[in-house]
This record gives sequence, C-alpha cells and structure tokens, in this order.
Amino acid sequence: MNGEKVAGWYNPGVALGAGLVLAALIFGWFYSSAKKGDEAITVTGSAKRRITSDLVVWSAGVSAQAPQLADSYRQLADSIPRIKQYLQSKGIPEDQMTVSAISTMTLKRRDSDGNETAEITGYSLTQQIEVRSNDVQKVAQVAREATELINQGILIESTPPKYYYTKIGDLKVEMLGEAAKDAKDRAEKIASSTGNSIGAVRSARMGVLQITAADSTDVSDYGVYDTSTIEKDMTAVVNVSFAVN
Repeated sequence: MNGEKVAGWYNPGVALGAGLVLAALIFGWFYSSAKKGDEAITVTGSAKRRITSDLVVWSAGVSAQAPQLADSYRQLADSIPRIKQYLQSKGIPEDQMTVSAISTMTLKRRDSDGNETAEITGYSLTQQIEVRSNDVQKVAQVAREATELINQGILIESTPPKYYYTKIGDLKVEMLGEAAKDAKDRAEKIASSTGNSIGAVRSARMGVLQITAADSTDVSDYGVYDTSTIEKDMTAVVNVSFAVN
C-alpha cells in the first residue's frame, strides 16, 4: 500500500510535463535575451556621382643633343622660349607654366662588344615644361595639338595630361551620408521581410573611395584614382551594422 501511495504521488508523466514546461520557459528567456542583445544585421551601402575634372597637369619635354655641351645648351635655350610662345598663342598664360631644371647626360662611345668606353661623343640635355590649369578643355586640346612644334624643328615629347578633381574632400562627406542612408534602406527591407525592424547603429566602417573613368567597372581593395579621363565616377561605400528589434 505504501508503494501504491508513493507511485501515486510520484507520477512520471506529470514530472516529465513539468520539466518540459520549465525547459521551454528557460529556453524562451534565453532566446529573448539573445535576440534583444546580440541579433544584428550588417549591410553595405553605396553612393555614386559623376564628376568632371577641374584641374589638369600636362608636361612636355624638349631635348637637344650635340658633340659640344655649349651647343646643346644653345639648342635648349632656343627651344624653350618658342614652346612658351606657342602655348601662349593657344591661350595658356605664362603663370600657368613651370620650366624645370636642365637634365644633362654625357654620351660615350661604345666598343664593338657594346661596352661603354671613356671617350665622350656628345651631350644630351632635356628640359620639361609643366602646365597646371583649371581650364581643362583648353589644355587637353593643346596637348593633342602640341606635335605641331615638331614641324617647327622642336623635338618635343608630350606626355598624356593628368586630370584631377580638387573638391573630393567636400564631396566625400556628402556622399558618405548618402551611402549610409542607402545602407539603412537596405537593412530596413531585409529586416521587414522577416517581420522585424532595425534599431540603433552598432558599428559603421567607411570603405575605400573609388574614382574611376566614367562607366568603368574597375575597383581595388586600396581604392582607384583615375587621372586619364576628364569625366569620372566617384563611388563611396560604407558598411553599417544595425541592431534588430
């Protein structure tokens, strides 16, 4: 009889049911706490702008070669003023030109095996003229036409112009704000698709700035800064982590 009382008091089914309820309550509490404290969503937002270069830097070199150093200098002394005059005739003011120092190389005879000897055969001198201007289109055109100087007997070597945008700092701040807004919009759409909403920002990290030729798909982990084109695309990226409610 005592055994029947004990069996009646200790019902395995009741104990199991109570245990399951308690386990469910504990699990629910932990799940709720983890959801509130740990659950987050991280998204990438971006913003792109088409920009037009407002600064051009263009260099042209002239060289002279003669058996005597003095003769090489005279050739350069004649060529540089003519180049400056040519550029001014195209509408480029003199204060936008910078003339570099002269670079001198001694030429020596080589023997039948191609080895350089001590015998001096002449001197080669080079000098650069750099143009820095905000009149981008004008300098770009002059750079294309500068080979006209060859017809005047001036051996000019023109390098491709480099085009820059000088207001990147100001535009960068504005675009990062747009990229952050894009990230928030993306996060809200993802969260709402699962019946949730986003909360406060947990963290935010700015990505590298990409300045590429217009419509280019080039990207780099270290960022791209194209200087070969006047029209460019500037892209800002941010990675933002939001709490999930």
